[in-house]
Amino acid sequence: MRVTHPAPPTTSEWPTLQSLLRDLRIEPLLADPQIARAAELLDEHHYLGAPNPVGERLWYAALAPDGQWLGVLLFTAASRRLRHRDEWIGWSEEQRRRRLPLVVNNSRFLLLPEKTSPNLGSAVLSRVAARLSDDWMERYHHPVLIVETFVDPQLFRGTVYKAANWTPLGLTRGNQRVSRDYYEPHDRPKQLFVRELARNARRSLQAEHLKPTLAAVEAASLPRCTQRAGELKSLIAMFQQRVPEYRSRRRCTYPVHSLLGIMAAAHLADAPRGQKDLEVFAKSLSQAQLKALGVRRDTKTRRYASPDQTTFSRMMSNVNADLVEEVLIEWQRRIRGPVPSDQTVAIDGKQPKHAGGHNVVTAVTTPSQHYLGCELVEDKSNEIPAARTLIGRLDLDGKLVSLDAMHSCQQTARQLVLDAGADYSLTIKENTPEIKKRIESKLPDPGSPLL
Repeated sequence: MRVTHPAPPTTSEWPTLQSLLRDLRIEPLLADPQIARAAELLDEHHYLGAPNPVGERLWYAALAPDGQWLGVLLFTAASRRLRHRDEWIGWSEEQRRRRLPLVVNNSRFLLLPEKTSPNLGSAVLSRVAARLSDDWMERYHHPVLIVETFVDPQLFRGTVYKAANWTPLGLTRGNQRVSRDYYEPHDRPKQLFVRELARNARRSLQAEHLKPTLAAVEAASLPRCTQRAGELKSLIAMFQQRVPEYRSRRRCTYPVHSLLGIMAAAHLADAPRGQKDLEVFAKSLSQAQLKALGVRRDTKTRRYASPDQTTFSRMMSNVNADLVEEVLIEWQRRIRGPVPSDQTVAIDGKQPKHAGGHNVVTAVTTPSQHYLGCELVEDKSNEIPAARTLIGRLDLDGKLVSLDAMHSCQQTARQLVLDAGADYSLTIKENTPEIKKRIESKLPDPGSPLL
């Protein structure tokens, strides 16, 4: 912040100063002409000039009782990584990534030199802090909990921030980000100041689950691969050994095991897995992650490029799905151990949120939720044929298999007992009235154990 320090007010000036601080107004700037005027003032009077902000941002003007501009402020997205701030908040790396929009940066604060007066700076900051979260909610549909700023100690002391109850956290390392994963030193460490805008703001940001009023921020963040390079290498090794390459060209940029590894990483990150979604997810992978996943480096740029949606589409059309499922089940066994032999096998059809509108019949053990296999329901069909196909290729000998009322028919029951060697637990409802009537006449009602 650039401030011209005024002389102490005389006795005759004191009532005027008190009136100014009492009737001071803070207004957000939303119209383009207002924002343009604020940028011109920054270019003229602020030592850093006017920035070119992107993303979420709010401009403010500090107004005297007669409507004259006393200063301008700009709040933008918070810094991606700040060691002192992150330690002060106490959140994890993943929490920081997903919850960072709840922190904002006071990137510019200017009091016009000819309009400044004692205590005006701290009064302006306090008034803005009182309304910033509500204004952010109105503009971007989520509040903010913490505000941060930087002060160059070679030029300023940050007194105005201290007077407005901001907390100094120490000096930054003096690096600036020049690309996504690359930082350069600029030899001008800044003093970092922070302030909580809500009670227990830090506790909220470090909690395991955000409050419902804040959860939308976390839900809007893009999923990210959290596996390290070594973990990703072990993942694709099995795909490389068991799933053959469907292309004749040996040295393709994206081997099939790399594409399958990216899909598996997207699944672990709970990311959407349509072709377009996979392209977006792949772009979020770092160079080290792409290398670990087996992507081959471009000979010209010497970088690892991420595959596009057409590459994923071709792979999905040509890869052997049964072999992929075998690898996933074997990978599950290595990570989680063998499938429990004494648990019920639940077979049920659902429309997964990443399945593009298709129904999938899946078999899992309960309660351990070990995946056993799945079968896609064909168009213009239902879950019954898909469930029978799935039963035919699973090892269910000696198992108890549970299915819902749709599958309560003799053919499915015979297949389970006579072909698969399993017992069954089928739900009987009004869709099988004769069986329901016999059960009610032959067996006493045990009553509900929950009543």
